[in-house]
Amino acid sequence: MAVDPNRLAQLYSPLDIPESGKEPFTDYSRWRLLVNDGGRHTWHYMRTNEECKDWPQNDVDKYWLGIPLNLPALPKPKDPLEAAQNGYTFYKHLQSHDGHWPGEYGGPMFLLPGLVIGSYAAGMGFTLEERLEMIRYLMHRAHPEDGGWGIHIEGHSTVFGTALNYAALRILGMHADHPVAIKARECLHKLGGATGTPAWGKFWLAVLNVYDWEGVNPIPPELWLLPDWVPFHPHKWWIHTRNVYIPMSYLYGIRFQIEENDLIRSLRQELYTTDYHSIYWPAQRNNVASVDIYYPHTTVLDTLNAILSMYEGCTIPPARQAALKRAYELIVYEDENTEYQTIGPVSKMMNLICRFIVEGADNEVYKQHAIKRADFMWLGPEGMRMCGTNGSQLWDIGFISQALVETGLANDGENKESLKKALEWLDICQIRDNPKHYESAYRHRTKGAWPFSTREQGYTVSDCTGEGLKSVLYIQNNVEGVEKLISDDRMFDAVDTMLSMQNADGGFASYELVRGPQWLEWLNPAEVFGDIMIEFCYPECTTSVITALSIFRKHYPSYRSAEIEYVPRFLCLLFGTDFVSLTIRRAIDYLHAAQKPDGGWVGSWGICFTYAAQFALESLSLVGENYSNSSSVQRACKFLLSHQREDGGWGESYKTCELASWVEHENTQVVQTCWATMALMYAGYPDPKPIEQAVKLVMSRQLPDGSWPQEAIEGVFNKNCAISYPNFKFSFPIWMLGKAHMYLKSLGKKTA
Repeated sequence: MAVDPNRLAQLYSPLDIPESGKEPFTDYSRWRLLVNDGGRHTWHYMRTNEECKDWPQNDVDKYWLGIPLNLPALPKPKDPLEAAQNGYTFYKHLQSHDGHWPGEYGGPMFLLPGLVIGSYAAGMGFTLEERLEMIRYLMHRAHPEDGGWGIHIEGHSTVFGTALNYAALRILGMHADHPVAIKARECLHKLGGATGTPAWGKFWLAVLNVYDWEGVNPIPPELWLLPDWVPFHPHKWWIHTRNVYIPMSYLYGIRFQIEENDLIRSLRQELYTTDYHSIYWPAQRNNVASVDIYYPHTTVLDTLNAILSMYEGCTIPPARQAALKRAYELIVYEDENTEYQTIGPVSKMMNLICRFIVEGADNEVYKQHAIKRADFMWLGPEGMRMCGTNGSQLWDIGFISQALVETGLANDGENKESLKKALEWLDICQIRDNPKHYESAYRHRTKGAWPFSTREQGYTVSDCTGEGLKSVLYIQNNVEGVEKLISDDRMFDAVDTMLSMQNADGGFASYELVRGPQWLEWLNPAEVFGDIMIEFCYPECTTSVITALSIFRKHYPSYRSAEIEYVPRFLCLLFGTDFVSLTIRRAIDYLHAAQKPDGGWVGSWGICFTYAAQFALESLSLVGENYSNSSSVQRACKFLLSHQREDGGWGESYKTCELASWVEHENTQVVQTCWATMALMYAGYPDPKPIEQAVKLVMSRQLPDGSWPQEAIEGVFNKNCAISYPNFKFSFPIWMLGKAHMYLKSLGKKTA
């Protein structure tokens, strides 16, 4: 199936674009965020005054569009608790009618090009307003110095970011002679041109037919025909990697390319420093610009690619057809398991292309992919971007729910009503059953789990299940007058799922058990990401499970107690190895082993040491380890305090995640300061001075309406790519300030 070139010309006609993207290209007073029960949110443009009148803009719409809410100044807080209450007074304005807090989950700069190229390949258009705001976003995010784009919004310009986003701008309708296009092209050429783009960039450009498949290292679908027991079978890979590899291998296996047209012919000349038709493509397979490389090829991978390249010259047609059939079957399973969300935006757009090729556009599959595509498109003050999933709904509601309970704010008037709504959403979000295609799609159990975003997306995540369960336990047992919406049996299901996810070393990974050997990382082909080939255990995931199980056993001491119960190490040694198998004991052992000699833990999902320390020290506190009795906790506190600044705060650069060693940010960060301060309080650190200094800093950054301004990017994944969690600037300051008020009082300090 191919798209009619005339249809593409109509859907993506050239546009006259202003030279600056500072001001919106559409009327922001006409945008509305539609939130359906369950947390699904999509942006819609009201074209008539009647539509605007029938659907008024609310505070949630306005805030995320950057429109001032013009809320009155709140009374100046006299202590940290009042500052926390002011923070929540503001944050309640951003709670949706269904109980959750919508928000952006953007940051990576390679996602929007996938949305645009994938839609172009499948003949799926955008509204004019969406095109304009996507163009404005790319203009806004171009580096002012050189005009290029990086792997994420705070990263340096790379060939990966610049080549793909340039192509996206041109598809969306920007003329090649626009000043932004000219500057971006100059940047790309200085970096050596698009031949040096990493593997994922080569793939997307090959689909677009502006890069030859001969320049792409092999992505054979035949691996799916191997027996499941083979150590490198794809079902043993990390779930994001294998879910991207499946449609990648299908499209590579058929060498799919968009039909040549005027735009493609023009891009072939614009993206390269030499004539497109003179490029020797096989020599480009391992050509990656130095500014892009984070994880270089290993000799093992290069050798394997050489062997597979020879195989590609003499593929066995029946084997290739069987492999393509199997890959397509798995694509269908993924679509149906997730209601066409898929696990993430990259696989989402690749799956769309595959389904279009096989089944065309006149069917329900195409319609559903078009509908769910909008779930990843988020509008903000800078324009429209593609998010890292369909949101971070569960993750955000979990933290603010716990914050209110731990700070004692949960039962204050309107706060209680807000938490009741939050519980209603947590009820809706919990996954009740295993996937439709369970074992056949190599999925881990999901019954009882909470996902990262919505139940519809439907993937178990260990720490999200832990934070979801913890939030339910907190609300149902600590908020007055709350109906018990989530039954004991459903909480038992959540515990069963978490217990099924512990690995041999006692740690917990993200989506499922570690399935493959660690040497599979030698085969990492992405060049821009680290630790992507298999699941790894993470301190954050492990500690979320520890905290959830520790709190669960206080309320349900008899359920699976022999597996959950924490046993001190000396009793393990006294009574033998049977006790060592207990879940919490083994998880604590993993956590101690993961601690670096200097006292820090490397965070893999947030930046970085401050993030991981908060999780680690909370879990240690729940099993009785604190500053007075644990050398591990003492080393952690010493490490954190060694990085506290004179202003009382902490600030880590995202570079910390790349290097796994502390790199100072140029500015102190409120969110990281809250993480570090909460870690000290969980540790029971006896000196109030560092905590007082941190509280003073965070309170000084609070705005009169109770909010905090956005600072640096907060999250990370795969070592090298930062990602946004803008709701963190509300939940963690509220949490930290409320806890600090109580903590300082317990030390006999005045908090005024």
